[in-house]
Amino acid sequence: MTEETRRKAAIVGGGVIGGGWAARFLLNGWDVAVFDPDPDAERKIGEVLANARRSLPALYDRALPDEGTLSFQTDLRDAIAGADWIQESIPERLDLKHKVLAAIGTDASSEAVIGSSTSGFKPSDLNAEGARAIVAHPFNPVYLLPLVELVGDRATCDKAADILRSIGMFPLTLRKEIDAHIADRLLEAVWRESLWLVKDGVATTEEIDEAIRMGFGIRWAQMGLFETYRIAGGEAGMKHFMAQFGPALSWPWTKLMDVPEFTDDLVELIAGQSDDQSGHMSIRELERLRDDNIVGMVRALRRTGSGAGGVVGAHEASLPTGSELHGLPVTATRQVPASWTDYNGHMNETHYLETASQATDRFMEMIGADAGYVKSGRSYFTVETHVRYLGEVLAGDRLVVTTQVMSGAGKRMHLFHHLWRDGETLAATVETMLIHMDLGTRKSSLPEPAVADALERYATRHAGMAAEGSGRAVGQPAG
Repeated sequence: MTEETRRKAAIVGGGVIGGGWAARFLLNGWDVAVFDPDPDAERKIGEVLANARRSLPALYDRALPDEGTLSFQTDLRDAIAGADWIQESIPERLDLKHKVLAAIGTDASSEAVIGSSTSGFKPSDLNAEGARAIVAHPFNPVYLLPLVELVGDRATCDKAADILRSIGMFPLTLRKEIDAHIADRLLEAVWRESLWLVKDGVATTEEIDEAIRMGFGIRWAQMGLFETYRIAGGEAGMKHFMAQFGPALSWPWTKLMDVPEFTDDLVELIAGQSDDQSGHMSIRELERLRDDNIVGMVRALRRTGSGAGGVVGAHEASLPTGSELHGLPVTATRQVPASWTDYNGHMNETHYLETASQATDRFMEMIGADAGYVKSGRSYFTVETHVRYLGEVLAGDRLVVTTQVMSGAGKRMHLFHHLWRDGETLAATVETMLIHMDLGTRKSSLPEPAVADALERYATRHAGMAAEGSGRAVGQPAG
């Protein structure tokens, strides 16, 4: 995204949610202006951004766009001037939202989307005094979790959904407005029942969290509620499940329509248990732990395209590829996630090979041996690889891979990958030999003419280019 095409988002309110919105837009190439009278807003958003820079790129195997420009404005008009998206994320006070949304509506472009992060108010509440906002309710951390609930004018929600998909989010437009939307109504039910379980001495805050994260929380991450219960019904499916467990709905198991009295004693009980459970870690440490776990789970879900993993995969497919470096095609660009580092504090040797494998896959796509080609029963198999580790790579470094074709005649494809740290320092080379295969017979075969021709064109173009380190054996002295 060039400076001429870069879009602008204005964030009004720089708390936890506003900071998350700022990070999500900024790391996807948007310019971001923040308006928040809090004197600590810049520091707080800076800390959120540090976590986002560490975690969001770790979800992807391609590089996100170059960051936009972040600014902090002391005047609301300056913040929203020229903004394509304006996100209000101030405290949940309707009188305050009316005041702020009115001021935004007066000066905002008529083409700008005005979203409110409200977790409870309906658009009719927000716009009762003439505002034109829609609900755009995200989930913390906004820079990692894709869900955004949209409620309001259909045309505006459709426009908002397109923008949200372009920054890797999952817009869910409600069919009708309702207090607390969808997800928070579900969370409220769990929250109420949990308060009773603590108040009645049935479980501690830690035990309730264990029940969620060791059981149904993992199932929900990939399948949600109804698909999970469909499986619980066995071969007979959802009808069997409903018949078997439906009667339990009339049993007095829960207290969802009854709220425990919100006394100082209950607050102290829960706060004390929470301190015992998690007080040994700072909020920033807990956030980093949360983010690392989310990255790991979402990356696991990417393999099957399930849940949030499917959203990341679809967004990654839209990210640009096809540039060149040092006269060679760039076949992989990515940020090194913290999960790739080992006990020595640098990228583990396994992931040099993983990065090169991703580069090989990308090069196969470039010559036409893509997913459709594989589906038709033909592919390339790796038969030999040699890795040279030339420099340390640390978490957060940007890896750029260039691919050189050493030869491509007949059944063979001989590639030489250069792994560059931040596009400048050569960190490794990976030399790999592949053989074209017939997936039906599982035997070697000649590639289709179009693939063979494309490969030969690259081989001709790269002939005579330096390939220092190619053809080496393990332990061979330098020089």
